[in-house]
Amino acid sequence: MAFGVALHIWGPYACFTRPEMKVERVSYDIITPSAARGILEAIYWKPAIRWRIERIHVLKPIQFTNIRRNELASKIPFRNITQAMANPYSQLGLYIEDDRQQRAAMVLKDVGYVIEASFEITDKAGKSDKDGLLDSTDKESGKHFETFKRRAKAGQCFTQPYFGTREFPVSFRWVEKNEIPTSQLHGTQDLGLMLHDIDFSADMTAHFFRTVMVDGVVGVPPFKSEGVHE
Repeated sequence: MAFGVALHIWGPYACFTRPEMKVERVSYDIITPSAARGILEAIYWKPAIRWRIERIHVLKPIQFTNIRRNELASKIPFRNITQAMANPYSQLGLYIEDDRQQRAAMVLKDVGYVIEASFEITDKAGKSDKDGLLDSTDKESGKHFETFKRRAKAGQCFTQPYFGTREFPVSFRWVEKNEIPTSQLHGTQDLGLMLHDIDFSADMTAHFFRTVMVDGVVGVPPFKSEGVHE
């Protein structure tokens, strides 16, 4: 049985980077389903449940701005990581002072959304995160729902949720389904192809869907459906 939740999220800036932009960061027009899922998981995550984004309410007009950010120019090679795992005394790190570069970014500003989502029980239900012991809470979807609701109302999270990059933190609050704020947008707008999510079970394959916004609301198709393509 699916339990639906609604979460109001907002912040001064956001950047949901288009994967086709290789040099400079350019954000999608709105939050992606994968980013929305990440925000929910930052508040409440367990192996026993899997979040599914159903609708995204875009509350404010879409506005872009340009900024410049300091970033690392390179990544730590995978070979160095495996060597460090084998030898705990080896040094592993990059220093921004030696490897800094400035990159331009086109980001969103003054964003506000409502995420409507549900969760389903996975095949890992019935076992705790430690020692594989039976956990009765994983067998009862209602308890997961109440736990998320309590944490969202209290402003609690496991990690600070963010809008695409960690520099853009998310403010959030619980809303009832009948209390979702009205969007300032009207009419139908085709936002083109957008990243839906990553299939981690298939070599991290990216999946996309055609995004159509009607009166500020985007319906998100299920991940395994005809409307979602690699």
